[in-house]
Amino acid sequence: MSAEERQRAIVTAARRSGSVDVSALAADLGVAKETVRRDLRVLEDHGLVRRTHGGAYPVESAGFETTLAFRATDHVPEKRRIAAAAAELIGDAETVFVDEGFTPQLIAEALPRDRPLTVVTASLATAGALAEAGNTTVLLLGGRVRPGTLATVDHWTTKMLAGFVLDLAFIGANGITRDHGLTTPDPAVSEVKAQAIRAARRTVLVGAHTKFGAVSFCRFADIGDLETIVTSTLLPASEAHRYSLLGPQVIRV
Repeated sequence: MSAEERQRAIVTAARRSGSVDVSALAADLGVAKETVRRDLRVLEDHGLVRRTHGGAYPVESAGFETTLAFRATDHVPEKRRIAAAAAELIGDAETVFVDEGFTPQLIAEALPRDRPLTVVTASLATAGALAEAGNTTVLLLGGRVRPGTLATVDHWTTKMLAGFVLDLAFIGANGITRDHGLTTPDPAVSEVKAQAIRAARRTVLVGAHTKFGAVSFCRFADIGDLETIVTSTLLPASEAHRYSLLGPQVIRV
């Protein structure tokens, strides 16, 4: 097996299972661990994986994106902490945009039920979770439904969003870097996120630590467009400080 074939097999395995382990890959591929580590360095340089201690996980790109079902099983305790902390930032907001994705869905479920609130979302899962919530009005944006994420996109979605002025937007991203800002694999999703940020007076980005340092295909916002970033303590404090220098408050939970 050539290096190219071996690296292709590693990417395939990472995308299939969500992560790969150096020792397991070495055994499966019949090569030394150092060979696998070298392959992972090459793949990271090409933006296909992010290395971790003892392995790697795939970076979402134009050719690969995780499904909502997978996201609901990945880093769940971390995402629940982030969602709970983000929901506390609602303040006196009365109109809120909730992005597609599992962490934003958890935020929606944690929003207050003891006062009137209007939630605008492109996520079918979020709309369904809030449909019977007391004091909550749900506006589901129309459009083409993406099967992997169960969220609407395209011009129907963005045109409807453009007609709103929102108090607060909870936004997710597939990649977050200081150089490239917020990125996502699909241009249609990028347009929805960008329009939501334009429509909102305040924007809160939520993301697990794995999102930081990753770059996807479509850029939809700069770090300076954000009021707050909510992530976990798995993002080093030094790195969080670097993001805060670009404008937003960074909360680690």
